[in-house]
Amino acid sequence: MAYDEELAERIRELIVPGPELTEKKMFGGLAFLIGGNMAVAASRQGGLLVRVGRDEGERMLSESVEPMVMGGREMVGWLHVTAAATDDDEVLREWVERGVAYARTLPAKKKK
Repeated sequence: MAYDEELAERIRELIVPGPELTEKKMFGGLAFLIGGNMAVAASRQGGLLVRVGRDEGERMLSESVEPMVMGGREMVGWLHVTAAATDDDEVLREWVERGVAYARTLPAKKKK
């Protein structure tokens, strides 16, 4: 399954464009990177992948938020927000802002 293009467009509308913002197809989804660090992505499984602090993820888990799992492994500092939850514009905005804010705390990666 390809990523949700409508969700990707809604994410674009929430992230302020700038030279540090790039989009990249990754893991079958569309990732939004700040300074080369992934902030959020429209997931190919539906919903949103969000990068958060390693120590924050566990306290954010809920019925609509689960750890991101890749290759059978739970990825610490990454969350999957369900498609149903991201249908709500305010919920989507909060998660996108959270992921972007965290990515901005990381050192920019050098372009190859």
